[in-house]
Amino acid sequence: MRVFITGAGGQLGYDLQAAFSGSHHEVIAADHAACDVTDRDAVMAAITSTRPDAVIHAAAWTAVDACESDPDRAFRVNALGSRFVAEAAARIGAAVHYVSTDYVFDGSKRTPYTEWDEPSPRSVYGWSKLAGEREVQAIAPAATIIRTSWVSGRHGNNMVKTILRLAAEHEMLRFVADQRGHPTFTADLAVAIRRLVVERRVGVFHLTNQGAVSWYGFARAVLEAAGLDPDRVQPISTSELDPPRPAPRPANSVLANQAWEASGLPLLRDFREPLAELIHELGATH
Repeated sequence: MRVFITGAGGQLGYDLQAAFSGSHHEVIAADHAACDVTDRDAVMAAITSTRPDAVIHAAAWTAVDACESDPDRAFRVNALGSRFVAEAAARIGAAVHYVSTDYVFDGSKRTPYTEWDEPSPRSVYGWSKLAGEREVQAIAPAATIIRTSWVSGRHGNNMVKTILRLAAEHEMLRFVADQRGHPTFTADLAVAIRRLVVERRVGVFHLTNQGAVSWYGFARAVLEAAGLDPDRVQPISTSELDPPRPAPRPANSVLANQAWEASGLPLLRDFREPLAELIHELGATH
């Protein structure tokens, strides 16, 4: 199978390349320089000239707070860019797999969100990613939508690296205890996405590592995995953040992997296992 990956220079893009390598698949890895998704002509040329069997659309503008202050750019990248990718894929009959986010939900539900819950974003980022979902589904009805959350990996910037940096700079850390989600690690996520692609599964899937936790609990887990004292982390409420974040965050970001599990597929590991592996790879243990 020939697979085209947008956003190949991002943290998930790197691990998607690794997931498909050495498995009788040909990967066309397109980073921003090779395929700017906001340029329709460039997207059309890149995808139609290589004629992949499947496109994994992982390119996105994920700076949540920056999206809030620049909605035009957010929708240009996350919504219109997705339209262009889906349009190019449809022209050659390639399957489309779009990576989306927990931010399409408002976080008010008391239980985990399933694939059949109605999206209702609170932020520009969430609305732009939902718009991307709708663009893809309108052009490629047999597309696969993959919603994930709290993503970390070896490449790029993420919360694991941020927590470790803060721990090296400060004795005490403060993280919110009233926002909960499923931390997800790109090494596991990429392998699961490969399965969706190879088995040509369509529809909406929530795909995360297991183990619901608050950001406070996650920060403690990171420190513990790095051999540091987790009691250095103090819990605060979102209202105590100083300065407050420009973009509202969902209080409940927990995604139930219901469609995946009901399809007879094994749930991804508890997040603490890939977290320990990532800490080891980063050489951050003490």
